[in-house]
Amino acid sequence: MDQQKTGHARGAAKSGHPIPHPHPLDGQDGPYVRYPRHRRYHLYEATALLLILSGLVHLVVFAVDGGPWNGPVSWRKPVTFGLSFGVTLLAVVRVTSYVRVGPRLRAALLGVFAADCVVEVAGITLQAWRAVPSHLDMETPFDTAVSMVLAVGGGVLVVLLAGFAVASFRHRPTGPAGMALAVRSGFAILLVALASGAAMIARGVVLTRTGHQEAAYHSTASLKPLHGVSLHAVLVLPALAWLLSRTPWSEAVRRRIVAAAVGGYATAVGAVGVWAVLRY
Repeated sequence: MDQQKTGHARGAAKSGHPIPHPHPLDGQDGPYVRYPRHRRYHLYEATALLLILSGLVHLVVFAVDGGPWNGPVSWRKPVTFGLSFGVTLLAVVRVTSYVRVGPRLRAALLGVFAADCVVEVAGITLQAWRAVPSHLDMETPFDTAVSMVLAVGGGVLVVLLAGFAVASFRHRPTGPAGMALAVRSGFAILLVALASGAAMIARGVVLTRTGHQEAAYHSTASLKPLHGVSLHAVLVLPALAWLLSRTPWSEAVRRRIVAAAVGGYATAVGAVGVWAVLRY
């Protein structure tokens, strides 16, 4: 019998289909499919940690060098973007293991996503060291090229993350109690972050091309809180569901806690969204 199971598992692995793996909570939550980890996932996670480290290093640079924290030219940008992109990449690599996407396709999409995160942080960091704005800067051909690369990279991020969001709603995500709701809600709220980021870029580009460069730099202020709050729901909510799976509480209790957290997070995003609309 064990040899037959081993044979089925090997056959599934060769065919690229997900393999059911035993989980310590399978008896409570019911067995669920966990996709085999591709070796490249370790590379993506290492990349995420390097981006986080980059943000922390530039926090030290800011402490030593000083200068303004706010504004288009500031050490804040490599700090916040390094941390945000690193945490988001790490979260997406982990969270998409619960989304029903073929292992090979998932590995390929995550590879593009990881590369795009590196390009975004590298461009922002380069411009910070050159003491020029990273976004909406059309002063020189080189600065224009960097701004356009960052804008195109942002578009790629939108397409990839929106694709994972659609996949999470097409088929119910796997995982312990509450994980499906956490993953779907996390991706849904993440779409708000993507929409607000696209709105910031679009408005800034219009102002820049109509000769209002300084206004373009300040035009994004009202949407930044909405963008920041909604960006990390895909980390916070699934992490909560995962932590709850390590408790002895019943499935019903864990689902209610996740549902309450989703409601609270959505309320916070809504409140920040109303503030953004009033200030826009």
